[in-house]
Amino acid sequence: MTLSEYADCDATGLASLVKAREVTPLELTRFAREAHDEVNPRINAVIEFYADAETVATTDGGPFQGVPFLRKDVGATEAGRLQERGSRLFKGCRTDDESYFFRRARAGGLRCLGRTSMPEIGTSGMSESILNGVTGNPWDLKRSSGGSSAGAAAAVAAGITPIAHGTDGGGSIRVPASWCGLVGLNPSRGRISGGPNNQDAYFGFVREFVLCKTVRDMAAALDVFSGPSPGDPFVIVQPHRPYVEELSQPTGALRVGVARTKWGAIDLAPEVLHAVDRTATLLEEMGHFVSEIAPPYDPAEKTKISLGGYALSAQSLEEEAQVLGRAIDADTFEPINVKRFEYGSSSRPIDMLKHFENIRRMRFEVGKTIDRFDILLTPTMPIVAPQHGGIYCTTNPTLSAVEFAEGDTALYQYLGVFSVTGHPSVSLPMGYDAEGLPIGVQIVGRFGDEATLLRISRDLEEACPWRHLRPSVRAGLGTACQP
Repeated sequence: MTLSEYADCDATGLASLVKAREVTPLELTRFAREAHDEVNPRINAVIEFYADAETVATTDGGPFQGVPFLRKDVGATEAGRLQERGSRLFKGCRTDDESYFFRRARAGGLRCLGRTSMPEIGTSGMSESILNGVTGNPWDLKRSSGGSSAGAAAAVAAGITPIAHGTDGGGSIRVPASWCGLVGLNPSRGRISGGPNNQDAYFGFVREFVLCKTVRDMAAALDVFSGPSPGDPFVIVQPHRPYVEELSQPTGALRVGVARTKWGAIDLAPEVLHAVDRTATLLEEMGHFVSEIAPPYDPAEKTKISLGGYALSAQSLEEEAQVLGRAIDADTFEPINVKRFEYGSSSRPIDMLKHFENIRRMRFEVGKTIDRFDILLTPTMPIVAPQHGGIYCTTNPTLSAVEFAEGDTALYQYLGVFSVTGHPSVSLPMGYDAEGLPIGVQIVGRFGDEATLLRISRDLEEACPWRHLRPSVRAGLGTACQP
């Protein structure tokens, strides 16, 4: 196996080679290190490649057979490892807790080799922070790789590992998947346990999963990470069969709601709308029933929920800072996050009952509006990856906390709503703009129905393959394939 062949493989493909004894897990670890050394100085996606990577414990076998993996610097934890959340406030922090997520990762045969970059505390969909600098998009280094799972997406797209951990509380898996040409699923609320100490994080808005290259990797990862754990607040309906078996099942005829209009203040780029229309045509040709759907929510209501969250997060941050003996100020926190903290701290004590009612009402109204459809088809993002240094970065000192929340609602207009409602949604690389930048489309399923998402994603991957398209920065790659 060459480095280029390693970088071209998905996780399932590498696992099959290990099972066939054509390559060993240790050799895969060394390929990951070689890929990291070659491309990471250019993209700045991996902020720590473990010094003990070759001896990291994992379970022999499992679906992934020792395939290299990376951890986002927030969310699920590995005991004894640094977790700094992209922030100077948490610089040097380690945890004693081992998340169920990483226990399952090891049991599934994934070998975690390091940490990936992210914007500070995950509050931006961009890929830069004061602590760790800028993470470049492998398709165009001048552009954002998305966020907040920025380094995870850039590392997978550039071939350092074929799969990486991400979290999504408002689009943080789906944004970078869209802008880096990857598959990014945000599972249903409750599908992946946050235990032992972070179950149903922020009322289920934040979910853990992965970014990967193929639908079959998404299915295999669901089998590895799904399932309830002790202390979970509720147990979601469990699948009828392993998710990988769904890939051999028929899809049937589905009722598809297509979003062709904007759901927020930012207009759809024509090339993004073209990718949605092209996907809708493919679905019609497959025998599905396609009709347009109007925006299912009021953006002002989403912003209201976000602002309510500022007050809750401010209290939590203040408690953590006190434990660390650190102050939350311009020396430890980025400008937007200082303003978010100050807004949350200075506002009246949040009316929890009213906040919960706002969340409940949005879940009900959106659920009622989309209930007549089996799936929705929307843009993932209204625009392609922007250049670094935009106004929505947390390093930007010009926006107020309220303006930032309004901008979040506008830019992630198709994403945050389904973090609130808990519906599963996946971004698939279904188009490219005139400059060759990836465009993701989002498929949203019924609550608890990842199986249908897998089958329709499989159908679209077969109808419009994307694996042969490569970014300009990729391990072992001499020149880029153009879409």
